[in-house]
Amino acid sequence: MAGLIRTAQRAHRWNYSSSSSSFLGIARNGIYGALGSGTTRAYVAESVPKSPFDSNIIRILRNEIEYQSEFAPPNQPTKFNSFTVEERPGEQVITMRGKFGDKEDINIEATMFDGYEHVPVLEDDRSGVSLRLHLSLIVDISKGESGNELEFVCSSWPDSLDVEKVYILRRGQMPARPYLGPNFRNLNAKIQEKFRKYLDERGVNNELSAFLHDYIMNKDRIELFRWMGSLKSFVEK
Repeated sequence: MAGLIRTAQRAHRWNYSSSSSSFLGIARNGIYGALGSGTTRAYVAESVPKSPFDSNIIRILRNEIEYQSEFAPPNQPTKFNSFTVEERPGEQVITMRGKFGDKEDINIEATMFDGYEHVPVLEDDRSGVSLRLHLSLIVDISKGESGNELEFVCSSWPDSLDVEKVYILRRGQMPARPYLGPNFRNLNAKIQEKFRKYLDERGVNNELSAFLHDYIMNKDRIELFRWMGSLKSFVEK
């Protein structure tokens, strides 16, 4: 999976206007600073020399961090249309929150990429990328303090958002094995259409799906920086 993400990332064009140089500065000051050895006072005893194995790991990680910095994403946006975006560093999900009218609260949780499908490569496409990445969404819509929520389970593709399930979620009252209704695709076509319009009115649509794919692509790169930095910092101690 890491290989396909890396392939897709190389082909991906960052869509946000923040400059890569500003992020590189953050990466160097943040990640490299966190990894740096710091200054050692003269009266402190010399540290134990690293073994050749440890030194080799550190060198490889340092080289990989420098390589990945060439593809560093811009700063992540904190808003999209009517939604605020809550980054969750070190986690494989993000949260988005919004409102619709005076009564409805909308809460969205999106995973990092959790699947893909192969797509035909056009003859004039030189990228060599033939993967269509997938992530999952859970959309909760609540009204007041009733404790009940209308919950949608969705599949997000780069250019479309598909509903998989819709049901009522009763917080604290759900049975161990609740009936969650049929697959969305098995519902009457008119019911499907009405629920899609219901979500679209609340900003949960193909445009949101495209935004999430850009955001998660960037997050994957940022988390990779963080992960490599943590490994390097540990081995250097």
